Amino acid sequence: MLIARLIADTERLGANVDAARAELADAGFPVAMAESVRSGMNVAELQLPHGDANSVRAILDRHFAPSDLLVSDHEPVIPALFVSDMDSTMISAECIDELADFAGIKDQIAAITERAMQGELDFEGALRERVLLLRELSEGAIAECLATRIAPMPGARTLVATLKSKGCRTVLVTGGFHQFADPVAEQLGFDRVVGNRLDIADGRLTGGLVGPITDSSVKRAVLLEEMAQLGAGATSLATGDGANDIPMLEAATYGIAYRAKPKARAAADGWIDRGDLTSILELLGIDRAEWVWE
Repeated sequence: MLIARLIADTERLGANVDAARAELADAGFPVAMAESVRSGMNVAELQLPHGDANSVRAILDRHFAPSDLLVSDHEPVIPALFVSDMDSTMISAECIDELADFAGIKDQIAAITERAMQGELDFEGALRERVLLLRELSEGAIAECLATRIAPMPGARTLVATLKSKGCRTVLVTGGFHQFADPVAEQLGFDRVVGNRLDIADGRLTGGLVGPITDSSVKRAVLLEEMAQLGAGATSLATGDGANDIPMLEAATYGIAYRAKPKARAAADGWIDRGDLTSILELLGIDRAEWVWE
């Protein structure tokens, strides 16, 4: 069985459900049931006795984009573990690009960031290249950047707080830097932080990094390590937006791409293209009366 939960404009849901059902049936994926999950709201659920998840997502995307969507082979449940990327997922900026602005080279570094996020460049090589360009930048730029340019994504606090209220362990794992991720994690309520660390000496960035690199393989390994500690049968949720999030998204029970690059979106079980991060709570079936508003 496949269960597809979908959030779309009310008008689009009303007008396109029949056409989507017909296309699914023509593809060999008949819909056994289609109903509103929330009375009077634009959340729908389709149940299919069988089907290919990738094909189902593609068909629903054609009929309802922009939408928020999750396709699962079971009734979604509240996860025991939530692992999330930081930049452009939990916060509304790419920290390294904002630091580069203080150094007067934002366009140069942002172009490298974009290519890395699209999966066109080796992540570690691109990271080291960008960090090297920041050498001699004052450490004070980090504090100023945090204070003036780094803000949570809409819904981030409510998402984390609500999942934690349900007993979910939360981990922020980022290809960015502890100097940003640690205060962000504290602000949002994450239990653990994994990331890279900028090397700083005499109050300035040296252009290097301290310790091993947190890349796509580490993100996946962190999720699997946390899941092993929770035990067999535990479910996990992962969110991210870039190519280096793909292994983590694929390893999670529910991998959801948030306003993501095409490769990450294609690898995920679902996506958030329309709403904010609280849409994930809707897709998981958590009633709004149980949300923890922050």
